[in-house]
Amino acid sequence: MARDPKHDILFEPIQIGPKTLRNRFYQVPHCIGAGSDRPGFQAAHRSMKAEGGWAAMNTEYCSIHPESDDTMRLSARIWDEGDVRNLRAMTDEVHKYGALAGIEMWYGGAHAPCLETRSTPRGPSQYASEFETLSYCKEMDLDDIKMVQQYYVDAAYRARDAGFDIVYVYGAHSYLPLQFLNPYYNKRTDGYGGSLENRARFWVETLEKVRRAVGDDCAIATRFAIDTIYGPGQIEAEEDGIKFVEMADDFVDMWDITIGDIAEWGEDAGPSRFYQQGHTVPWVEHVKRVSKKPVLGVGRYTDPEKMTEIVTKGVVDIIGAARPSIADPFLPKKIEEGRYDDIRVCLGCNVCISRWEIGGPPMICTQNATAGEEYRRGWHPEKFAKAGSEDSILVVGAGPSGSEAARVLMERGYTVHLYDKAEKIGGHLNQVVTLPGLGEWGYHRDYRETQLNKLVKKNKHNVLALGQKALTADDVLEYGAEKVIIATGSSWNTDGVNCLTHEAIPGADASQPEQLTPEQVLSGEKKIGKRVVILNADSYFMAPSLAEKLAVEGHEVTIVSGVHLGNYMHFTLEYPNMMRRLHELHIEEIGDHFCSRIEKNRLEIYNLWGDGSKRSYRGPGVSPRDENKTHRWLEFDSLVLVTGRKSDNALYKELKAREAEWEANGIKGIYLIGDAEAPRLIADATFTGQRIAREIEEENPQYPLPYKRETIAWGTPHMPGGNFQIEYKL
Repeated sequence: MARDPKHDILFEPIQIGPKTLRNRFYQVPHCIGAGSDRPGFQAAHRSMKAEGGWAAMNTEYCSIHPESDDTMRLSARIWDEGDVRNLRAMTDEVHKYGALAGIEMWYGGAHAPCLETRSTPRGPSQYASEFETLSYCKEMDLDDIKMVQQYYVDAAYRARDAGFDIVYVYGAHSYLPLQFLNPYYNKRTDGYGGSLENRARFWVETLEKVRRAVGDDCAIATRFAIDTIYGPGQIEAEEDGIKFVEMADDFVDMWDITIGDIAEWGEDAGPSRFYQQGHTVPWVEHVKRVSKKPVLGVGRYTDPEKMTEIVTKGVVDIIGAARPSIADPFLPKKIEEGRYDDIRVCLGCNVCISRWEIGGPPMICTQNATAGEEYRRGWHPEKFAKAGSEDSILVVGAGPSGSEAARVLMERGYTVHLYDKAEKIGGHLNQVVTLPGLGEWGYHRDYRETQLNKLVKKNKHNVLALGQKALTADDVLEYGAEKVIIATGSSWNTDGVNCLTHEAIPGADASQPEQLTPEQVLSGEKKIGKRVVILNADSYFMAPSLAEKLAVEGHEVTIVSGVHLGNYMHFTLEYPNMMRRLHELHIEEIGDHFCSRIEKNRLEIYNLWGDGSKRSYRGPGVSPRDENKTHRWLEFDSLVLVTGRKSDNALYKELKAREAEWEANGIKGIYLIGDAEAPRLIADATFTGQRIAREIEEENPQYPLPYKRETIAWGTPHMPGGNFQIEYKL
């Protein structure tokens, strides 16, 4: 199928300085947990997108000097010749597909804590980072300014030698050049502070020096936060933002425009809970009015209609993307070939980002289980090894893990029956997407549903058996499949078992009319009273999401939380706006408290630190002296138990207990995946389905095959330039 001609504009080449983008699809810098320490991972992940049609691939932020060390997070580095060798693996692979490679040169100031190097970062003025902990910078004198500018020049030379086509001076997310421009950081009174012209001087001079150094060999780009979203006193698009673009336009070949700062960079990489596709357009559109150079902007663009609109309207020249390129590395090719319904649409859940925020584990993706596995497991998102046997496979459960396992097995050519008592693919996700702001998470289900229907149509032996009665162990044994995958999911505890005490809470019982699990809230099967208490021991989205839903519906909501409420939402960049939303809705949070017992329409809560900081509550009356100080009763009309989840694995346990009957029934193996094995993130559940489908021929596919590790061997000779990294060949 050919693409719609109205999308032809997306495939026009764009000139950026001495380089040419083959189309308008551009993977902006984004973190994956590879850096220059894992060159195989870096090269394989970026080049996969080059194969998929993206015109340019960039590194993550790339430190130019040990003074810009972001450990414990993992950045790329271009400090020495060892880094040049390792990063060349990426540029070589990207170039094989006719794409350009870019490097985002980064100096962090006080936002680089230097926990590994123990160096002292420098900044325009001395301040404490609002993002890091106990991180200050030294105020630069004029010699310092010249020295740091030379760091950029030296790094640009190394980047050129590593084969990079595009060299960034990175000034978004409150890093160094923006710190000079932004009066929030810059309190200087000399020629580098005060007026806009003075505050812009460091950045413009640095761009000029980098251009003189490598401008004939590389395109010069800058990433600029045109609005820090804090209003007067910082950078605003229609004030200092567009004025700086005018001042620096002659020194760049391309503008990469963002918004926000580092403390709340979720305003830029907006989670779908709060921001729709293209949410940055009102700020980005200012740049084209004053710049003569190509402009790109991000906004989680996955829809070719929206992409075409912003290009034809002159908002941007180039479609910048990070998360959509992770969810579908082949998005440009699919648009080019008119395969629109094969696009894996980014959910905007920001689980990819969460890994960098945690501190640098390899990136993962909820929608694309192969992301991060291209090198170490050799997985390709669009290519699958042919079936290694003629075994038929029964997958029980069509949630995230089961639907993914069935899809990949069908892609490989196996005969698969996907069986579920629900009438729709998706499992618990079908309830989750009804929570406020989470509708776009349904793209996960929709992609698999579309592909499974295609695969069933392609092979008449494949079956989607939905809306069926629940299978018993006898049913499975007699089904006739050679291999069985159990993906029956998990459910919320009805008795209050939690991570704090590992015990049921006395009186917790979701069979009572006034107590509910999250599933019961979302199904609407019980009437919910006016005063609602949510008892929380879960650290992701469920408790705050239910609180928002119920408050919007008119209930008075209190959250009693024994763990950091929504803690994982810090990592997905949802936390600030989620907390603002709870505040707007007058939802009360009683933190550092948990429940000792529940009675009719009331629960006894206690301060976690009130009884000598004991690890778990040992029952009422432990310490009469503290009882009145730390224990109190809280009344409710309805109580929601968000205390923990348990695997729904009864079917698997019974089948496992009857293993002696497998052979007589022609069964070679029965395996457990997803939440049925252990409750987890949707991304991790999906991964288990992908993995077992790729490894189903192994001796025991229940357990993963080892993957390639990129390590530094003890005793490796010291390489020139001070880098101990070994050489990698793909």
